[in-house]
Amino acid sequence: MRQAARMKLNAKELWFEGMRDWNGKLPERMTDDRQEEAFWRGYVERRGEGRTIAPDEYARPVREALLALLKPEDEVLEIGPGWGNYTFAAASAVKSLTCVDRSCSVLDYLAGEAGRQSIANMDYIHAKWEEYELQGPFDVVFGVNCFYRMADIDEALIRINDSARRLVVLGLTVGTERPYHTEIRERLGCRIKFQRRDYIHLLAMLYELGIDADCRMVELERTYEYDSEEALMKSSLSPILDETYDRKAAEAIVRRYMTEQEGKFTFTHRFKAALLSWRPERRIGL
Repeated sequence: MRQAARMKLNAKELWFEGMRDWNGKLPERMTDDRQEEAFWRGYVERRGEGRTIAPDEYARPVREALLALLKPEDEVLEIGPGWGNYTFAAASAVKSLTCVDRSCSVLDYLAGEAGRQSIANMDYIHAKWEEYELQGPFDVVFGVNCFYRMADIDEALIRINDSARRLVVLGLTVGTERPYHTEIRERLGCRIKFQRRDYIHLLAMLYELGIDADCRMVELERTYEYDSEEALMKSSLSPILDETYDRKAAEAIVRRYMTEQEGKFTFTHRFKAALLSWRPERRIGL
């Protein structure tokens, strides 16, 4: 295993700073497991408890990229599966799939949905990844957008590396900032709640750990629809941090990016996902 060049980037510190809100505080959901459980319980209930939550269509290219890396004989571990954007497709393509998640609501939903789809090769572990007693190793370990509560991201990455035999795949959506927010910032000088953590932090952290990860960018597209202009503006202007600004000018900027038809407004957002993958290193340290 190579010795990484010394860098002063301090990716871990940047990652932790990105966990803070725009007032410099850690949101309760980041540190309170009960808040996290309440979020996911509410999510499942809103989407319809006991009913299938369809995988997000925008995530299809990531699913396809992930499936291309899996083999039928693989024993796979998924970290933080959420409502299963990748879970059931992966389970259907491999020998077995084990899901690790902090939320009982998530795991209960996944187990119920696996039963509805007659998928019998899944196991479920209720644990925070940072505290999970490592088993395996598994042939493949993967997780997509599952890192948002991991303050000790370097240690989490080491645990991920040590849990895999053949391959690790980590995904993170990027470029989620909508173009009209960038224009509002540049033209009106507004402060905007842009995404503060990025795949480059994970990539830099892996480099500092001596891991050379491949990085593939996957093109994504998602269309948002609003039933009224009021709903459009409420959603589109909510990331603005300033209490006072030229609202009419901001609304005019937003309208230019929207398509209106029969009283409804739509916006198609193009962004990306970064897929980081590597063969597990057997000697790793901070």
